Amino acid sequence: MNTVVYPGTFDPITNGHTDLVERAARMFDHIIVAVADNPKKRPMLDLDTRVNLARDVLAHLKNVEVTGFNNLLADFVRQRNANIILRGLRAVSDFEYEFQLANMNRVLAPTVESMFLTPAEKHSYISSTLVREIASLEGDVGNFVHPLVAAALQRQVAENKAQTPKA
Repeated sequence: MNTVVYPGTFDPITNGHTDLVERAARMFDHIIVAVADNPKKRPMLDLDTRVNLARDVLAHLKNVEVTGFNNLLADFVRQRNANIILRGLRAVSDFEYEFQLANMNRVLAPTVESMFLTPAEKHSYISSTLVREIASLEGDVGNFVHPLVAAALQRQVAENKAQTPKA
């Protein structure tokens, strides 16, 4: 049985992420979408929200599990008895960083392979960073994320705005 771990911060999960998981779900027995805590990235959405949104968005895929993690990816992969790390490549500019990660993970977890998928062309320009920026400026992100995610981003932006001291 091939168990694949698809790690990321998923802040937020986008249609590009969903596209990759849907295609991987047709190829592999079990997909674990591993939502990284990663406080260094200062995520817009907290870990529980990101995990719950990913679970909701991917609920139609019976061989997909979503869980949070806060340890070294190589250790998480071993703990879950996975044998493949799935990563997405949107553009050539992603390759150098992803290649470096794959080689590092090969040293840390020699029995685990890294595999790369590209999103469908219609999703290739979508990034969580751009979605967060559009959402934070109260723009419409409906073309880039699931409606549940768009609503969560709207709520978070409104909450952030309410907490910002008025000058």
